[in-house]
Amino acid sequence: MIRPLILLAGVCLAFLVMNETFGYEVSYRIGYGAFTLMAAMISLTFLWLWARRATPLAIGMSFGWAGAASVMGWWWSFNVLHQPEWMSHNPVLLMFLSVYYVGAVLHFQVIGRSLGRRQKSFLIPIGGSILASAMVHFLF
Repeated sequence: MIRPLILLAGVCLAFLVMNETFGYEVSYRIGYGAFTLMAAMISLTFLWLWARRATPLAIGMSFGWAGAASVMGWWWSFNVLHQPEWMSHNPVLLMFLSVYYVGAVLHFQVIGRSLGRRQKSFLIPIGGSILASAMVHFLF
C-alpha cells in the first residue's frame, strides 16, 4: 500500500507543478487527454482478456473503462474545442454514459455472484443509486 500512496503523492505533485507552470487549462487538457487515452487502452486490454476467457470480470472492466474513456474524452474534447455550443447539451454524451452504466451493472452482477447472492439482487444497489440521484436532483 505504501507504493501506491507514494505514486499518488508524486502524481499530485506533478499536477500541481504543471498547474503552477502552465496554468489550469493546460494542466486539465493534458491530464484529461492522457487519462482518456490510457482508459481506452485499458478497455481494449480487458476486451482482449475477455476474448481469451481469462476472467469473467474482464467484460465489465472493458465496458467500465470504455465508458470512462468516452465520458472523459467528451469533456476533454469539449474543453479542447473551447466549449462549443453544440456539445453543451448533446444527447450523444448520454450514449457514452450508457457504456459506463453497462460496465457498472456488469461489475455489480459479478460482485453479487462472488458474494453468493441471489441472481437479481445485484439490481438493488443500482436501483438505489438511481433513486438517490433522482432524489438529490428533485429535492435540491
